[in-house]
Amino acid sequence: MATAASEYSGLDTSDMEGGYRPSPSEEFMNPRQQEYFRRKLLDWKESILRESKETLAQLQVDSLREPDVTDRASSETDWSIELRTRDRQRKLIAKIDAALRRIEEGEYGYCEVTGEPISLARLEARPVATMTVEAQERHERNEKVSREE
Repeated sequence: MATAASEYSGLDTSDMEGGYRPSPSEEFMNPRQQEYFRRKLLDWKESILRESKETLAQLQVDSLREPDVTDRASSETDWSIELRTRDRQRKLIAKIDAALRRIEEGEYGYCEVTGEPISLARLEARPVATMTVEAQERHERNEKVSREE
């Protein structure tokens, strides 16, 4: 079964549904790996959008109608947390879209600082990663120093 992503890329991805995982023994960011990460990102984005729609629907159904002030305050706190989570996910969608653009431009999987390949394990864990672990650690150390000054 072909998806929109596989149709777009023109790749036969039927074997990916059978449990394909990128391997360090393959050429880095070959078309098969790019398609794997494209699908992973698209699935993640779709999941976030689906959860957001469910939250919105639930908000409309469960409008704050509790007669008790304490219950109402508790519900408002719960919804505030939920809405903050959705806001973080909205920002994550922008990162997913940026990663999808990098795939299209052939830049995905390479550190934006050093140009070195980002490890497949890191990309599996954080598909929107833009830096190697080492570059990210340096970046965070520099940010910490800047904040302390």
